[in-house]
Amino acid sequence: MKQLFRFAITLAVLLSTAGTLCYATSDYKTSPEYISLRNAMHRAFNDGDSAAFFNSVHQLEDYLLKQDDLHAYYTQRCNEIVFQLNRQAIFEAYMQAVNLSRELTERKLDKEMYMAINMMGHIYHFSGNNASAKRCFWEVIRMMEKEGYIESLPPIYMNLVNIVIDEDPDEALRLIDQAASVARESSPEREFDIETRRTLAYYRMGDMERFNKGYKAYKEGEEKGYSSVHGRTVEVYHLAQEGRIDEAVKMANEQIDDRFSIMAELYASAGRWEEAFRVQKKDMEESDSINSLLLSSSLQGVQTELKRYEDESNEARRHLYTVLAIAILLLMLVVALVYIVEIRRRHLREMRKAYERALESDKMKTAFIQNVSHEVRTPLNVISGFAQVLANPETKLSPEKHRYMADQMIHNANRITLMLNEVLAMSLQESSAEQDLVTIRCNQFMRNLVLGFHLDAEKSRNLTLCFDSSLTEDFLVKSHESILRLIINQLLDNAVKNTEKGSVTLKASTTDTELVVAVEDTGRGVASKDAERIFERFVKLDDFQEGLGIGLTSSRTMARRIGGDVVIDQTYPGPGSRFVLTVPLIEVPTHTL
Repeated sequence: MKQLFRFAITLAVLLSTAGTLCYATSDYKTSPEYISLRNAMHRAFNDGDSAAFFNSVHQLEDYLLKQDDLHAYYTQRCNEIVFQLNRQAIFEAYMQAVNLSRELTERKLDKEMYMAINMMGHIYHFSGNNASAKRCFWEVIRMMEKEGYIESLPPIYMNLVNIVIDEDPDEALRLIDQAASVARESSPEREFDIETRRTLAYYRMGDMERFNKGYKAYKEGEEKGYSSVHGRTVEVYHLAQEGRIDEAVKMANEQIDDRFSIMAELYASAGRWEEAFRVQKKDMEESDSINSLLLSSSLQGVQTELKRYEDESNEARRHLYTVLAIAILLLMLVVALVYIVEIRRRHLREMRKAYERALESDKMKTAFIQNVSHEVRTPLNVISGFAQVLANPETKLSPEKHRYMADQMIHNANRITLMLNEVLAMSLQESSAEQDLVTIRCNQFMRNLVLGFHLDAEKSRNLTLCFDSSLTEDFLVKSHESILRLIINQLLDNAVKNTEKGSVTLKASTTDTELVVAVEDTGRGVASKDAERIFERFVKLDDFQEGLGIGLTSSRTMARRIGGDVVIDQTYPGPGSRFVLTVPLIEVPTHTL
């Protein structure tokens, strides 16, 4: 239900903006300039256009400050936070909420403090910490009632409805009653949307009689020109209630953000379990990805906030209490997120086992997509993060830290290049035998390959890379240059990834009929029982090791297509392992240079 929740909080804040602007001290809200700025912000918000939204909202904020309407100004600051949540930028949203709370405190705007608490409630709910979210929203209701912001209470009640609807439908209905009662008295334009949400609650409770009555009322209101953010969901459930499951699924897929969970619910209600399972799996994968992102952002937030508040802790005792309170809340948030992610992962593993038993033919495709997504995203995140730090003119770094960040960016860029080479190697497997033969000067060719790995490996892993050849410097071989380069790069990459300290050595020699290229390392080695299994596609002896699990597979396949082979030398005494590439020798004309 995450997508549906995000849409609901977006509308709530925008409506709150419209409702609270009437507290301004002038009639600027009827001016063409204000209306133009407000509409531009609304359009960018609804379109999800980051560049346009932040430009327009900052212009609107500057205008509101000139009008000395701090209430409307801070309402727009809340819209910025909600926009960040919709982009899944939870760390940025949290930082803006903290800054909002600090500014309200410094300006002694106690009447507006409910805004910051409301935003923290949304952040908690977005992160899955419903208990803390409910406490925040109830505190917001108390403060708004005290300060007289009655017309803006219904959206807060509806936020609570979104939290409790699944665990306590009766409590959700009581909250809807409260929201509707307040709306009738102070903001009747919200009543239709609230009643539409009530109709959805009836469906979730299985009360089809009241659902049908609510649907009829919804259609009557629609004919009168009313609209609701929940209207499309009501239409979907109405189709399902009439038994038109395929139409309902199509509409949900095309028009509803939270399509996967609703589609799974519709299929399950119709007893179409295989289709429900496939859709639910997609929903779980999407949720797991989001939760992983939230956990990463939250951990970063903990570190950043603790450091910043430690520097300010000596200024005042009140600031110290603030630091402790925020640290405890963040720790609770991290623990909750870790628990959520672990439960989701455990559940996903169980579902994946069942899925593999039922759809074994999709196993390789699924593994490949997941490996590529994870392995490419990790180095990209490192590069992006360090690039942002280096690009910030306010960041002061020592030469050592600056050099370290640059080295890490180079290392991770090389990781992406090597992974792309693995994918390229797979595409070359079918056509490798048709590649043009060229004359290669062996020692120079392989020495250049070692140099390509030398700088990155020595700096990032403290490894020594060596080249040892029994061939003469003018020894030539005729073969497929691009294929040999890919194979040897794959073997060197495999050795570097599995060697934490020591050395990796590339050796070259010949027999009467073959060129023999060996890659020896001082790494973890390979057990005899895994000597052949490691050449299977997507097999990695360590799931946390970098790579896609296709390097050795593609290396052996390409080597065999050009008449050679790649094997692991099980007689190698170690430490580490020794992989051997053999390539047939093709006579080179004596006049070739």
